[in-house]
Amino acid sequence: MEKWKKKYLGNADFYRMVLLVAVPIMIQNAITNFVSLLDNIMVGQIGTEQMSGVAIVNQLMFVFNICVFGAVSAAGIFGAQFYGKGDNNGVKEAFRFKILACVILGILWMMLFIFGGEALIKMFLHEGSDVGDIALTLRYARAYMLAVMPSMLPFALIQAYAQTLRETGETILPMKAGLISVAVNLILDYVFIFGFMGIEGMGVLGAAIATVVARIIECIIVVVWTHWKKEKNTYVIGLYKNFKISWGLTRDIIKTGTPLLLNETMWAAGMAILSQCYSTKGLIVVASYNISSTVSNLFHVVFIAMGSAISIIVGRLLGANQLEEAVETDRKMIVFSVLACLGFGAILLILAPVFPQIYKTSDEVRQLATNFLRISAIYMPINGFINASYFTLRSGGKTMITFLFDSVYIWVVNIPLAFLLTRFTGMPILTIYACCLFIDIIKCVIGYILVKKRVWVQHMV
Repeated sequence: MEKWKKKYLGNADFYRMVLLVAVPIMIQNAITNFVSLLDNIMVGQIGTEQMSGVAIVNQLMFVFNICVFGAVSAAGIFGAQFYGKGDNNGVKEAFRFKILACVILGILWMMLFIFGGEALIKMFLHEGSDVGDIALTLRYARAYMLAVMPSMLPFALIQAYAQTLRETGETILPMKAGLISVAVNLILDYVFIFGFMGIEGMGVLGAAIATVVARIIECIIVVVWTHWKKEKNTYVIGLYKNFKISWGLTRDIIKTGTPLLLNETMWAAGMAILSQCYSTKGLIVVASYNISSTVSNLFHVVFIAMGSAISIIVGRLLGANQLEEAVETDRKMIVFSVLACLGFGAILLILAPVFPQIYKTSDEVRQLATNFLRISAIYMPINGFINASYFTLRSGGKTMITFLFDSVYIWVVNIPLAFLLTRFTGMPILTIYACCLFIDIIKCVIGYILVKKRVWVQHMV
């Protein structure tokens, strides 16, 4: 027993080190998701169609967000290892790559939403129940999409700066900026959605405007602070002077990062397709699945933060060529992530019936949302292990393996299963949802084998 504890559990100093990285990320994500929940509830107070329309657009925005995250993470693999090695110029060039990639992606996605947004929204609109008006949902969704688009470029720039700050040891500032942003978002949501002090309520348009203003404020805080603290963030000195990125690093980032970018984008697109498959059961599923996803995301911050912590801490150790320490640290962090997910999953299971009651919608939608939440809660430890395995593989630059492990799996296994079950069987949506989640046990086995074989243990810089 003592030997097992030493192998899989850390001491107080170990957990203090992990939590110093993970907790600020967890708090920032938790507050962001909590405000998204309140935002969702506020929009839900004005009608099921408005809530469903915003939910559909947010599902598409999620794909964009993850795409940006993939681009930033590709360069971040090198940024973390450059920082571990003490190479300031390498950190700077990786940072430049992130900024350039994020701006390009932001522009491309805005063009996609302008010219193809309506077609994308219609993919999620199907008859199948007595709940909701499809034409009205489409109208609200399109209006919200066009109004929220200006937030995309600030969001992308925030990710480039915040990820670099975290890689270089500054996790508090992005958290503080996020706190201010969500506070602004929450206040403006109430003012613009419902109206206040002479300001007329604008419904879904008000929610979009609040999001745009909050993103701009967060972007200003992160960018200004980073450049103001030049003595601490020495990599920003001359950052925009010539915007040079060496061809060797560019080539390495593209070679290593393209599978990662494709993976993140295809995974997020795959999640959107899964949602679209579920939506074929009617607007009642769109509304209830939206409630479930928004609430679940509040609890998912634990394994998301642990994944980010793994990529940063293990990435630094690999960059410093401390390979055995990286293996030992990673093993303990994976165990910690799964145990934390067990705890958070248990809390979600208990609270599952409470959250849907807050929404102004039908009892049918509330009950279905509650059951979605219960299934999601039971699945959380599995998700925690998969996520930790993914970030372990990524920390060592094994992006082609992560591509196969993550997005190829969802497109080859989860999506065909959801497509077949929703279109060619009479199975209830909850049974279909459970089948599509728990088939990931196969993915757990694959992840365990890959991590155990140490295919990710390499010094890249």
